[in-house]
Order: sequence, then structure tokens, then C-alpha cells
Amino acid sequence: MKRFIEFALNNRLLMVTLAVFVLLAGVISYKRLPIDAFPDVSPVLVQVFTETEGLAPQEVEKYVTYPVEVAMNGLPNLEKIRSVSNFGLSVVNIYFKDGTDIYFARQLVNERLQEVREEIPEGFGNPQMGPISTGMGLILFYHLEDTTGKYSLEDLRTIQDWVIKFNLETVPGVTEVLSIGGYEKQFHVVVHPDKLLRYGVTIEEIIEKIKANNLNVGAQFIVKNNEEYIVRSVGLVSDIEDIENIVIKSEDGTPVYLKDIAHVKIGGAIRRGVQTMNGDTEVVAGMVIKLYGENSSTVIQRVEEKIEKINKMLPEGIKIVPYYEQKSLVDACIETVTSALMEGIVLVVIILMVFLGAIRPSVVVALSIPFSVLFAMVGMYYLGISANLMSFGGLAIAIGMMVDGGVVIVENIDRWLRSERDKSFMEIIRGASIEVIRPITFAVMIIIIVFLPLFTLSGVEGKTFSPLAYAVALAMGGSIVFTIFVAPVLASIFMPLPGKGEHKENIAFRILLRYYEPIVRFFVNRRMVAVGLAVVFLVTGIAIFPQLGSEFTPRLQEGTIVVRLTMAPSISLDESQRVTMLVEKRLLKIPEVVKVVSRIGRGEVGAHTDPVNSAEMYVILKPREEWRVESQEEIEELIRDELGNVPGVLVNITQPIAMTLDELISGIKAELAVKLFGDDLDVLKQKAEEIATVLRSVPGSADVQVAQVTGTPQLIIT
Repeated sequence: MKRFIEFALNNRLLMVTLAVFVLLAGVISYKRLPIDAFPDVSPVLVQVFTETEGLAPQEVEKYVTYPVEVAMNGLPNLEKIRSVSNFGLSVVNIYFKDGTDIYFARQLVNERLQEVREEIPEGFGNPQMGPISTGMGLILFYHLEDTTGKYSLEDLRTIQDWVIKFNLETVPGVTEVLSIGGYEKQFHVVVHPDKLLRYGVTIEEIIEKIKANNLNVGAQFIVKNNEEYIVRSVGLVSDIEDIENIVIKSEDGTPVYLKDIAHVKIGGAIRRGVQTMNGDTEVVAGMVIKLYGENSSTVIQRVEEKIEKINKMLPEGIKIVPYYEQKSLVDACIETVTSALMEGIVLVVIILMVFLGAIRPSVVVALSIPFSVLFAMVGMYYLGISANLMSFGGLAIAIGMMVDGGVVIVENIDRWLRSERDKSFMEIIRGASIEVIRPITFAVMIIIIVFLPLFTLSGVEGKTFSPLAYAVALAMGGSIVFTIFVAPVLASIFMPLPGKGEHKENIAFRILLRYYEPIVRFFVNRRMVAVGLAVVFLVTGIAIFPQLGSEFTPRLQEGTIVVRLTMAPSISLDESQRVTMLVEKRLLKIPEVVKVVSRIGRGEVGAHTDPVNSAEMYVILKPREEWRVESQEEIEELIRDELGNVPGVLVNITQPIAMTLDELISGIKAELAVKLFGDDLDVLKQKAEEIATVLRSVPGSADVQVAQVTGTPQLIIT
């Protein structure tokens, strides 16, 4: 340590230059840091989706899900496999150990999928991997608004799929855009059964003829007059007339066209999800998914800029309206923590000036705060730690500790300047710094060691709390670097030799000493009283601790509320839509609610896999200054009071990111989940209802419900 301080004082210009370099590097690193509201606790996950044509869950599990699961067993670094088999859809979630490269994991899964495709019966679906993203990847939702009223749902969906989606997927950092709502445009061939009998044609023959007459083929080339002509056979249908004029067969030289056997019209594809808004209209919507490892705020900003450009090229009267994006929450979180950091810095500086009694020593100590914070930013950038509530919270925690080393150094230098007058100025700076640097270093190391257990955490806990531990450790590391190399140099520049005369303590110290000295004398003379008081405080703390509430992570005020509706498993999509729109109208009666947009079921495969009896309602609130109540929790209570008991509907109220975190942690979109295992579904359902009844009686519990895994009626043909 002695050599370090002597080196710093002998190379003061170099130390100042390096300090400025650290500050500049910290500013640049801060601007390049990924910014998130909360640490991404997503596991290394690869999803495999398989859409099947109308298969029941039993067949999906037997012929699709099970072969995929079996094929994935034995992969390197595999941790666990979860799967869901719904009507017409298989979802297999393959979890790898933390630290596994996501692209390596996807490569392993893709290799096994080549084998699986051969085992799945023909026509039962083609397994595909999901987007290259995480559970926090859904960064922006939007819907299309038609102010003219002349565009059908098929038209809007076509614009979404072929114009908007295509352009948004070109934005750097966007891995996929999923559509929901409206109808995918199709040509429907409605066959007349009596005509089939009349012409002796089967459905299979019609299908084959349509396929054969709907493709372009190449026929090499021909040479004519010393020139080559490429031969193209253009057979793709482009309108209803092309389909109607397909020749199905010939009778005695007379062609039988498709229009003689069937009626051709434009219609929509079979769908398993819809999007509604404000209880009175169905809308077409899209969901933007960011690429794994990208900066959420940056990608959202790019998407918003692209949306402005796309709006200018859309048909008149149609525009893209975002209704949920993470950027506002991220910015609010970072602004809150940044404000707390700045307030803490200002308070620390004020206290330093009061107790050090001079501006120059206070400046030397105060400079340790920006140096340590920006030093931590450099470390966070190179370690890949994002700027979020936990990492910035760690910096806020460390603010008071960052100045400890500087305070001790400056205070000791000040003492030496007043007592060691026979030595030169630089000898005083050197001697005072060397005298206290060892205990300062030990003290800082002890603080860092306290956070070592957080570094050892793994899984969700590690991803949640390690940013805090790294931020504190890096900031304290910056503090000790400042104390050893920079503080003595700055003290030699800013702290002058005191004038002759008796030294007097500043007024703040004199006031504190006036009250502190008698208290110290009292407890020193009555040591058992001091011990007894300490024991009382210890016992009181032990008694109070079990009564404190506990949460895994702090609850954010996201500004958007999600109301989840779960209806009867047997409900149809149309009835589910009707019930959801009724609930939307009731929610709009609450003055703080400005808009309600709901997703029922699922859209394009890649994110949500909910059945048609499930709805997620995004409740958009007015600005906080227009609320009648003080907190978001009170608005949630207003929602519960307004909805009451909706017949046949289970209601759960949460928030977008909170819901995502809950699902990532437990696989269930709820804060607390009780999982029951067994072989008999009927017994499981009965016991689950009994457990739910007990849980509803627990004080503080709300929205307790049993996950519905049975109850869909089936028509079985044998």
C-alpha cells in the first residue's frame, strides 16, 4: 500500500489523467448499458411448438408431445422438460443449465428435431422452434385503428401480416412479430355433395386438382433465331375466377370445371384467438418480440420510429396504435433510482461540508462518489450487467459507504497538517495517507465480503440479486481505487496548509459532542445498563422479525393492470368473446381506466399458448395525477369491487412484468402456486378444490383459483 501511495504522489499528473479517463469511460459505458426495469431472470429455454390439425389433447400428447420429449432427453446441460398439450397445439419447453449459450442450445434441439419429424405421423404437424428470445421479450403490443370503417377484419389482418409485420421484423433487435385478431384471408371452396355424386368425383380428387393447378413450374429454355427463351409455366391462382376455372375432369370431351361442382368465396381461416377493445369492437393486433440479449429501451425506440414511418405508408384512415410497451416502465424505474442516487449524492456532500467544516476537503471526498459510480459502470458494461432496479439499487445502497475511505484520508491529512508542522507539505500528505490506508482497505474488503453469499446464488435467485451484489462490489472497488490513488493527489492539490493559531472544531462537532460525551460517560460507568439495553433491542428485533411481510422481489407499480379471466373449459370462442367484452364495459365504468384491450386465446404460435377459455385484459390507466385514489393497489380493489362475481368466470388481477416473472419462476401466472401431483385427474381436481377452499380463508389471499385441466366435452366416434 505504501508503494502505491508513493507512486501516486510522485506521478500526480498521471493519476489525474487516469481518473479523468475512468470518468469518461464510465459515461460511455453508461450510455451503452442495456436498460431494463428488472433483471431478466429467464432461464436458458428453447421452446418447440407444433400445430396440429384439430387433434384432441390426448392425441397431441401421444403422437406429438411425447416423441419430442423423448428425443430431447440426454441433451448436454439439459435441466428439465415441461410440456403442455392443448387442442391443436403442442408446446415443449426445454430448459438448460444457466450459462449454456442459447444458440448452442438451439442447435442441439434443432438436430434432435430432425429425428422427431420422422417419428410423428404424417399430417400431425411439423415441430418448430420458438423465437430467439426470453420470457421478458414481449416488449410492445399494438392494434390497428380504422377510422374510416370501410375495411373488414380480413383486410386489416392482411395489412398486418403483409405490410406491418414485414417492415417491423426488419428493425434491428426484433426477432419476430406475432399477429392476432381478424381473419387470415383464404379462398374457401364450398363443395356441393349432390354435384359430387352427379359427376362421380371425390373430395380427395378435388384437393389434388387444386394443388396441381396452383403452382409455377420451369421448362428449361428453347432456342429460336439464335436466341434463348426461358420457358415459364405460370399457374398460381390470383383470384376467385382462376380457381373456378380449374378443370376437375372431362366427360365426353366436355371439361367439368370446379365452379360446376363447388362455390368459391373469400373467407377467414379457423382461428383460436381474438383481440377486442373497450367492449364494443374486435381489433387486429400485433406483438413485438425482441431478440435475445438486446437492449429493451433501444429496441422499443427503434420500433416506435419504424411505426411512425409505417403509419405514413398505410392506407388512409388506418394507423398503428401501441397500447403497451415496456419502455415507459423502464424509463420510470431508471428515473426513480437515478433521482434517488442524485439526492443521496447531494445529501452526502452537504453532510461532508457540515462536518468537515470546509469546502475544499468536502470536494475531495465528494469526488469519490462520481468516480466510484462511473467505475462501477465500466465494470457493469464489461460484465454484461444491465442498468435496472437491482443494480442501480446496489449503487444507491453503496453511496454512503463510497465516501468512507475518502473521509478517513482527508480527516487524517487535515489532522497531520495541523499537528506535524515541522514536515514538508508532501511528506504530511504521504505520511497521513499511509498511516490509515491499511485499515481503510480492510474495511472496504469486509463490506465486499458481506455480499459474497449473493454471488454464490444460482438460478432465479442469482439472476435477481447478483446485479445488486456486483454493483456494490464494483462501486466499493472504485472507492478503494479512489482512496489509494486519487484522494492523496487531490488532497495535495486542494487542501492548503492551515494558518497559525489554535484549531477549533466546527460548530456541528461541538453541538454533537455536547450531547454525546455525557451519554458515553453514563453507559461507560453503567456497563450492565448498556448490555441490558442491547439485549432488549435484540430480543425485540427477534420477536418482530416473524411478523414482517416477505416477498421474493419488490412489487413494481407498472402503470398497467392485467385482468386475467378464466372461463369454463367447454366455452366456445364466440361466447368467450362476448363475456370478455361485457367485462371490458364494466371496467370502463371506473374513471381511472381509459382503455381496455383484451387477448382471448392465442394468435400466431410463438408466445402465448392459452386456450379459448382464457383472456388477458390490459387495463390502460389515466395519468397518475388524474386518479381519485393514491395507489395502484386501490385501483385494483376498485376493479374487484366493480367486477364482483362474474358468473362462470374466475378473475385474477396482476401486472404485465409481474405476471411474466411469476410464470418464469413457477410456470404459473400467479404469485404463489401449489402444485399437486398424481395419476388420477378426477382425484387431483377434487383435492385441488379442497386446497383452494383452505387458501381462500388465509388473510391476505386474493384471486385464489384452481387451474382447469379437465372439463372440455368431447364427441368420440368409434
